[in-house]
Amino acid sequence: MPILGWVGMRLSPARACLAALLVAVPVGGCAGADGTAGGEAARRRDTPRATGPSGTPPGDRGPGAAPSPAPPAPPAADTALARKPSALAAELARTTDRLNAAIDAWTANPRRAAGAPPAELTLWALHHQRIYRLLAREEGLAERTLERLPDDRAEEARDHITAVREILDLAEPVSVAKARKMRTQDPPPAGTLRRHMRDAERRFDVDWELLAAIMHVETKFGRVKSASSTGAQGPMQFMPPTWQAYGRGGDVHDPRDAILGAANYLKASGAPGDVKRAVFAYNHDDRYVRSVLAHTRRIKADPRAYYTYYNWQVFALTDKGDLRLTGPRGD
Repeated sequence: MPILGWVGMRLSPARACLAALLVAVPVGGCAGADGTAGGEAARRRDTPRATGPSGTPPGDRGPGAAPSPAPPAPPAADTALARKPSALAAELARTTDRLNAAIDAWTANPRRAAGAPPAELTLWALHHQRIYRLLAREEGLAERTLERLPDDRAEEARDHITAVREILDLAEPVSVAKARKMRTQDPPPAGTLRRHMRDAERRFDVDWELLAAIMHVETKFGRVKSASSTGAQGPMQFMPPTWQAYGRGGDVHDPRDAILGAANYLKASGAPGDVKRAVFAYNHDDRYVRSVLAHTRRIKADPRAYYTYYNWQVFALTDKGDLRLTGPRGD
């Protein structure tokens, strides 16, 4: 009989290592230059491309150009989503463009990026996340919507849908009362977490994007504070015996210590040579592996995906439907 974790996650009883905390699923700051495995190549692949929706650098409008119009306001937190494939495809494309532009604007200023994300970025990310939760649940709608997207956008969307769908498939509804007992908190700055991940990559040769994907799936980058029903703890969700073996004497609740411990464990479990095996050791379920690897692919393909996931919020799957536990208040 599967063991229920927080918010409906089914956990394999054979899992003797790290227990996933969450989720009915599922994303900022800009780290300065720091030494990591891979040198200049690593720096290039985790630096967001500073382009606007049209592909031109923000503000590069040429001599004599008219001032840029004010960007459109993001949708309200719980605004209704389009249900027709053509309208939903257009809404998804527009939302992705605006979200990417907001991430570029935020991360272009290191001082600004060191703090909390702007409200408009948070709202665009929430709308983005809600679209993908809808598409992950409704396969027919997802396929008809994907048919209306350009090939590059469709490939990106398929990874997001796969990642969300696989984790949703692991979830069983819980009562609203139980979901509301989950303790949440603000996550550490995204730039700080990324520096910790790149430090772990340098020490253990485990890709920082993989660590980010796992932290996203487990606790939404530390937003979930509660231990799981099986006793897994901290932002990377370690069972106590596993932490004792791989935590290097650190504090399981400290983000840096937890990230280093996770990299240590993944390295011992087969990464980087056999990443699938390492992730399966983290959670003995192929759906979990597929979800984590899909998130990892997206971050490697476009590092802005890291900031997207950082700004995705905690949802609980309850017997009354989705219950959002973090993020902006609705109207």
